[in-house]
Amino acid sequence: MSEISTLADRLAIIDVVTRMFVYTDQRRWHDLVDVVFTPKVDFDGGFGGPVGERDAADIAEGWRVGLGELDEVHHQSGNHLVDLAGDAASVHADAIAVHVKNSATYGKTRTFIGSYDIGTERTPNGWRVNKFHYHLKAVDGNADLT
Repeated sequence: MSEISTLADRLAIIDVVTRMFVYTDQRRWHDLVDVVFTPKVDFDGGFGGPVGERDAADIAEGWRVGLGELDEVHHQSGNHLVDLAGDAASVHADAIAVHVKNSATYGKTRTFIGSYDIGTERTPNGWRVNKFHYHLKAVDGNADLT
């Protein structure tokens, strides 16, 4: 594999990870299913729910419902470390997620700080996320947004 191909793949992999966060913030649930995820994803949301293979549509629907009462959501990811192996890659990313609920009495925001173990694979439609494991490190603010 040439250096240019490797660089192009790394950029495409980071792009699909970025799209996952941005599309979530923009509530583009269908795009998560159609553009970001493989049909099945090895999933661990990091909050004690079931771990294992899930349909991409179920993940997007869970996020739609779980984030539905919030006024705003913002994810900022970085520290992307890509380990490329042919048509598969693993990605480490650190991220901060800010959730806003304007009607909350004890503070309008909560902030999650954590890291992600993300798997990607090359598909006929480009790189897609096939693994999503979240590790929560800290929560700041009004954790329950009450």
